[in-house]
Amino acid sequence: MSHLIHFLLSEDGPTAVEYAVMLAVILVVCLTAIGFMGQQVGAGYQHASDEFARTFPSSISP
Repeated sequence: MSHLIHFLLSEDGPTAVEYAVMLAVILVVCLTAIGFMGQQVGAGYQHASDEFARTFPSSISP
């Protein structure tokens, strides 16, 4: 327990905590952006598929 207290009271402890918080914020931002972009890309592919099926109806077999 004293090692943990010493770590947190030394300059290395707060620095490590700051980096961990910064990493967590970056991770949340990246996951949010990927989720949003994934929905947009999926909608784009669906639109392209719908247009292709509308333009060439005989090329798609059931």
